[in-house]
Amino acid sequence: MQTTRTTTAVVSGVGSCLPPPVVDNEAVIARGALLTDADWIRGRTGIERRRHAPPGTSTGDLAVGAGRAALASAGGARPDLVLLATSTPDHPCPATAPEVAHRLGLGTVAAFDVSAVCSGFLYALAVATGLVRGGMCATPLVIAAETYTAIVDPSDRTTAPIFGDGAGAVLLRSGVPDEPGAVVATDLGADGSGRAAITIPGGGARHPRHLPPPAPDAHFFHMEGRAVYAHAVRRMTRSSEAVLRRAGWTADSVRAFIGHQANQRILDSVGDRLGIAPAHRFGNIRELGNTAAASIPLVLADPAVQRAPGERCLLTAFGGGFTWASAALTWPGVSPLAEEPDAATPLRTAPSVPPRPL
Repeated sequence: MQTTRTTTAVVSGVGSCLPPPVVDNEAVIARGALLTDADWIRGRTGIERRRHAPPGTSTGDLAVGAGRAALASAGGARPDLVLLATSTPDHPCPATAPEVAHRLGLGTVAAFDVSAVCSGFLYALAVATGLVRGGMCATPLVIAAETYTAIVDPSDRTTAPIFGDGAGAVLLRSGVPDEPGAVVATDLGADGSGRAAITIPGGGARHPRHLPPPAPDAHFFHMEGRAVYAHAVRRMTRSSEAVLRRAGWTADSVRAFIGHQANQRILDSVGDRLGIAPAHRFGNIRELGNTAAASIPLVLADPAVQRAPGERCLLTAFGGGFTWASAALTWPGVSPLAEEPDAATPLRTAPSVPPRPL
């Protein structure tokens, strides 16, 4: 009797793109005239440096670089879908993913943005995996790219030192759960009652830009650090436990734990609660800060974090919304590649056309 093997998504390429400027804590303090010091930032967050996109470099530019690197890592395979996880799109409208696909030379493949803030990459990974399992696509490209320097107030001590810019990407293909790079299980969740704890209050349909803002700094990113800390630890822990159950794994079998790079103390708390040994926890928060949706794929692409193909890996994230997500996958047997941003021609608005008489 012939046995049917379960189909899932498998990582076949990994890429990254970081803007060249390296900004240390002293430079962040000087830029915003912050009333703090480098040791305070390092002690509270674990961050020493981050990347800032220079003027003229957008989220789309970083996404193109990471996507191209992932395709090269996969040996030049052609995607049939592009998902871009971001909360800092190039424009409020249209989505950034179609232009990214165009710039990658992918023609008319389907492309759309996924907005789940810092959980965005795992949300997009889960969506892509579901589409592969359902036969809707065979080789989706999942990119996470952010330029938080475009939305963070440089004079805000609670957010300015935390965030950096960057992009990471994975190319997926159809495969089976027992091969390296396979997405074995995913878990997603959200709680909209926490929407005000991580937000940009102005600029949307609730407070349009043509009306007086609800506060002078309403168009900047705001975060309630203490509330976010407590929710992040609890939600990431429970989501991780759920995805381990679905995968049939135990925490002590995980050889690579990668949490969203928001705060080193959050990562330590989640790892401790799950019972994952410090030797099996990986990240890059010290060097890159919090890159929101891009943080997890940037760790996957980090040459210093590479593991043996097939080792069990647990990914988990928490972000605005509130949203949270986790994924269990086996470490991919691919070599990650990196590219620098590829600047695009700025969008030019079409000339206005007078309305036709009725």
